[in-house]
Amino acid sequence: MIKVTIAGRPNTGKSTLYNALTGTRDALVHDRPGVTRDCMGGTFCNRPYQLFDTAGLENAKTGIALDSTNMAIAAISDADAVLFVVDGRVGLTSEDLDWARLVRRKTKAPILLLVNKTESQKRLSNIHDFYKLGFGDPVMISAEHKTGFTEIYDFLDKIAGTENTEENTEKPADNRIKIAILGQPNVGKSTFVNRVLGEKRQIVMDAPGITRDTVKIPTKFYGRDILLMDTAGLRRKAGVTDDVETLSALKSLDAIEKADVVILMVDATKNIENQALGIAGRIYNAGKILCVALNKWDLIEPELRDEKLLKLKHQFSNSFHQIIKPMILAVSAETGTGVQNMFRRIYEQWDISTAQAPTSLINRIVEKLVAERQPPMSRLKRPMKIKFARQTGRHPMRITINVGGASDIPESYTRYLRRGIATALKWEHLPIVIEYKKSDNPFD
Repeated sequence: MIKVTIAGRPNTGKSTLYNALTGTRDALVHDRPGVTRDCMGGTFCNRPYQLFDTAGLENAKTGIALDSTNMAIAAISDADAVLFVVDGRVGLTSEDLDWARLVRRKTKAPILLLVNKTESQKRLSNIHDFYKLGFGDPVMISAEHKTGFTEIYDFLDKIAGTENTEENTEKPADNRIKIAILGQPNVGKSTFVNRVLGEKRQIVMDAPGITRDTVKIPTKFYGRDILLMDTAGLRRKAGVTDDVETLSALKSLDAIEKADVVILMVDATKNIENQALGIAGRIYNAGKILCVALNKWDLIEPELRDEKLLKLKHQFSNSFHQIIKPMILAVSAETGTGVQNMFRRIYEQWDISTAQAPTSLINRIVEKLVAERQPPMSRLKRPMKIKFARQTGRHPMRITINVGGASDIPESYTRYLRRGIATALKWEHLPIVIEYKKSDNPFD
């Protein structure tokens, strides 16, 4: 896989270019400079390239801008090819010249100069000035309108030594477990990601709102290939007044749909808030495996931990009834305590959730449950006859039961069946849907 890094000063259209090339909306795009902070990776459709969007290069001495710039420089140094993006409307700037010199020092990889925002020739500054950057002929593109990309593909295909890649290469099957990390701001999501990766990949500061994009990072951990998705912190709607934070929150919620497993991270030093329970509800309704991580466990006094864990589990279980036995685990992203155990448990549940339960086994379980507790009579005093049950879906686990007679089955009896099936099949940690199908035989 060829690593391709997009680089340049802030607000030149790097994230728009990333989205256009990957065919996604993964990178957060806004007119405000400095929105991108972490490095984000993605792949071209049907092409053997891994593309990295980076933060704008800035001359900062401290703070987030310095950390973002250092991460961008590291991505440039590690790249097999660099797309250096400048703003054609603004023209060549002294910052472009400074960063071009640094890029040449930091990498020996081929560099393609892209002059973005050139959809209107009338607004285009002197194109010849860009030769001063020392990257050869500038390529005029419009990331917003997706024009000028042919030369980008030709440049990269030449590096890869491939021709007609898009036509001849089938997209490989993605067998990685996709794991999203969600939670309120400052609960330790990025610290957790860095702990799993074993490196400082995500910016971590003792302040909320540092992560803005949903950053996807492929890695291997505890024997499995996974795709980690670090998301922006979710606050209550009343506390969100900035439009960039609103976009970040929407991307965080969108990560639920794209994930196989969601780790909901909460601060163990505090009580679980209603917002966390609302997020848990979204995860369950989306049919995803939920793991609640009680982070900052190292800050709890050892003699208080058993009581605290019991209290938090009790609080969550009493307020969130959808999952029969919520997977609630204590961890410390700072020290690494409990992280491997968490992934071991997640992998176990993922393996269970991908299996197909034998229809004969499901029917034996349902028959036993019905024998122990007969279905109630309908409002019309007609008995409900359960005839046949089978698994018809995964994520969520779906059981379809053919019934005759009554059609208005009480929710209390459905909960009874759900709990009994889950206990027998070890599905207690998984979202389960039971649906009924009326028998087509009018003589039954």
